[in-house]
Amino acid sequence: MEFSQALDAHLATIEARDLEGYLATVHPDASLILPNGTLLRGKEAIAEFHAAWFDDTDWSMRTEPVRVETAGEAAFALLSAVYDDLDPKGEPYRKTYHLTLYFTRTDGRWLLVHDQNTYS
Repeated sequence: MEFSQALDAHLATIEARDLEGYLATVHPDASLILPNGTLLRGKEAIAEFHAAWFDDTDWSMRTEPVRVETAGEAAFALLSAVYDDLDPKGEPYRKTYHLTLYFTRTDGRWLLVHDQNTYS
């Protein structure tokens, strides 16, 4: 599978809130940095976070590629993202940010190794 196909599949699992499909794209030793700076390490911690996030049906996220590069067994995508959600009072809000995803090819599959969100 080409990296662009793997990236599209990874993003589709997020849009569909498909936890099992999402986790199939995540490396066991992956890391995730949330916009508030919280670092999650390992697939289990990332799974716990995404299970709660995917259970929330109020949000939507659209992404557009800014830069996508592949170098041998590694690849990254810098994406522009627009995230819409409701705050705890039910008021809508929007955040625009950059999302960086770093993948490595493991046993012929592209797996997410690092995910970092940065709000502007």
